[in-house]
Amino acid sequence: MAIESDKLRDRLDRATAHLDPPYAVVDLAAFDGNAAALAGRADGKPVRIASKSVRARELIGRALARPGWHGVMAFTLAEAIWLVRAGVTDDALVAYPTADRRALAELAADPTLAGAVTLMIDGTDQLDLVDAGCPPGRRPELRVCLDLDASWRPLGGRVHVGVRRSPVHSARAAGALAATVAGRAGFRLVGLMAYEAQIAGLGDAPPGRALLGSAIRLAQRGSYRELLARRGAAVAAVREHADLEFVNGGGTGSVAATSADPAVTEVTAGSGLYGPTLFDAYRAWRPTPAAFFACAVVRRPGPGLATVHGGGWVASGPAEDSRLPRPWLPEGLKLIGTEGAGEVQTPLAGTAAGALRVGDRVWFRHAKAGELCEHVNELHLVEGDAVVATVPTYRGEGHAFL
Repeated sequence: MAIESDKLRDRLDRATAHLDPPYAVVDLAAFDGNAAALAGRADGKPVRIASKSVRARELIGRALARPGWHGVMAFTLAEAIWLVRAGVTDDALVAYPTADRRALAELAADPTLAGAVTLMIDGTDQLDLVDAGCPPGRRPELRVCLDLDASWRPLGGRVHVGVRRSPVHSARAAGALAATVAGRAGFRLVGLMAYEAQIAGLGDAPPGRALLGSAIRLAQRGSYRELLARRGAAVAAVREHADLEFVNGGGTGSVAATSADPAVTEVTAGSGLYGPTLFDAYRAWRPTPAAFFACAVVRRPGPGLATVHGGGWVASGPAEDSRLPRPWLPEGLKLIGTEGAGEVQTPLAGTAAGALRVGDRVWFRHAKAGELCEHVNELHLVEGDAVVATVPTYRGEGHAFL
């Protein structure tokens, strides 16, 4: 492991010797390998790319050009419209309901966009919002997808395992909403999504916490069995009222398990392309780390300490250590508990800190995938020991969608 890490550090250092930190890179061999592995785990079902986990048009396109990948799951309607207009995809599913009236007006004014973008809904109030801005008779039919809540509610609902998303939980509720959509002019129900965050987005092997890992795995097995039956029933109930084009589920952490559900026609993945640190806590499959950012050592505050400039690129989610960036190369570095990852400086300790000198690079991995791109305007793409291209992130193209 140490030898391979040394080789990786040396390769990245050589490739970026002409750059001044901070900057971010993507190792294309690891990226492409992860894309192939995810498609293989989907076992023939198409993989829809979660754009929020990539946030660079060229890399989204690179994944979509590979066998087994098709369509984008966008995180805002404005982003979906941009990706379609840019020619990245002609199949953009917006993962969350929207209240963006300007983007809705743009969608409703363009039949090509209306045929390429699918809105997410979990209630009639979202349909009302669309109609208030542009009544059915004055716009093309809009594609919509029903968001089925995939959380597990054992003990008669007294326990909630999963995230708080859609209010549509039962097959009966899904069927009732589908019937309502079918009876409204100007909308066409084409899909159903059920994202099992408690399985796909929760590592089942947290480092140093064996008992917690066992409890997570037990809950995930129970949740999977329950969802397998409920999702199948919900799909059947919805199909009584709509000719569904797709049933979407899963994420990087559950591609294989979700693909095995006969009710599911496609899965979503994105984070596994970059391989952020949160996915180090999964047993079934761990992506190869592909995305890194570098900070420069700028001072030595004391024996066994080295301080880099910047580094405080903290991920969203619960405020805990798992959301902090991790100093990765050289091996043997750690954050200091009293300071963590700082806005303008990050002191580092550990066995490797004493050997670092001013000007050396420290390579970090972000806790989540696409959020790394909110901190840089460009990604340097590395093959072997050379930067072969530099591509803009969403931020670099002037977009901050959320």
